[in-house]
Amino acid sequence: MPKLRHLALHTADPEATAEFYKRVFDMEQVGPKNDSPVAEAIYLTDGTLNLTVLRFKSQEIAERLSGSSAFGLSHFGFWTESMEETKRRLREAGSELADSRDPGHVVFYEEKWKGPDGVTFDITDVGFPGALPPGGLEAKSLWS
Repeated sequence: MPKLRHLALHTADPEATAEFYKRVFDMEQVGPKNDSPVAEAIYLTDGTLNLTVLRFKSQEIAERLSGSSAFGLSHFGFWTESMEETKRRLREAGSELADSRDPGHVVFYEEKWKGPDGVTFDITDVGFPGALPPGGLEAKSLWS
């Protein structure tokens, strides 16, 4: 069963925002800051969930990947055990693919889909930094 394991916040200052969540909620940074052509990102975890604090490089990119260029909650993500089964169920439910990345050219692989209300969410079968796998600690991830 897919599990909610990822939230992404779009912010003007990823460093200050990450420090806030680390200081107030004892979140830990997972790995180094990522500076890709799409966004700057800092990955945090509470041991179960990944919180990615990011700043998109342009309004166009933010619109394409989040549906909005506004600061705040950008999207959320489900870690699924089967991408194919989850994609089948999404298509049956009338969901639309919003963006897909080539798994050979990025640090992690995910697909972005649109919910019935237009909200963007990710699906992945390799995980999010610091997030607990759907099957618990015995499950493996790209980040183990």
